[in-house]
Amino acid sequence: MEEETGRSNVVEIKHLKKSFNGNDVLMDINLKLAKGENLVILGKSGSGKSVLIKCIVGLIEADDGELIVFGKNISELDVDELNKLRKKIGFLFQSAALYDSMSVRENLEFPLRYQKRKSREEIDALVEEALEDVGLSDVIDKMPSELSGGMRKRLGLARTMILKPALMLYDEPTTGLDPITSREISKLILEVQKKYNTSSIIITHDIECAKITANRIMVLKDGKLEYEGTYEELERSEDKWVRSFFE
Repeated sequence: MEEETGRSNVVEIKHLKKSFNGNDVLMDINLKLAKGENLVILGKSGSGKSVLIKCIVGLIEADDGELIVFGKNISELDVDELNKLRKKIGFLFQSAALYDSMSVRENLEFPLRYQKRKSREEIDALVEEALEDVGLSDVIDKMPSELSGGMRKRLGLARTMILKPALMLYDEPTTGLDPITSREISKLILEVQKKYNTSSIIITHDIECAKITANRIMVLKDGKLEYEGTYEELERSEDKWVRSFFE
């Protein structure tokens, strides 16, 4: 693992294209994600941002282009190799994707079920650390239905981080949350990056989330990543369309 994650780029995408029923969604995507970097992909709703990260984990197959993750070309991997690669990737969906029939503790234990060499004490310690990381230590025996939207999102993040992924993919992490909770989630993303040196791609149209989390921002427009820079650089852009995000 050290050898693979020690590379300068965790993700490298070259000329990625994806269409659905003749509709071009991703036209020519090129990006690099460095180790330990938070890269925000900013774009309007329906611009193809979620399609892009689903291509990265092989949930959607690209039509053309190269997609290299941890030095491996996704299109050349068989099912077993792809599943092995996915174990190093954490994916936080918009919905947080929790199991409502399981308690908070059981939800967190679920990703560990194949870690057979872990003792009960080790599992308990991992669950407690994950909940502490997201400030939810006191809800360990509650059911997801008893939690607020923001707490469910934090629990989803805790469950994703319990396997200590080297790469995190966040799909609209603050959608549907009030401004205060959105800020809390954005700060958590930053804390995860600092604590675990995780590389992250954060898909959002929430400019506040981008401001808090991004080391670098790329803006998706008409199927291409047309603009790139820091928050401050893009905020000062002379392009009216880019500036519209900041107004």
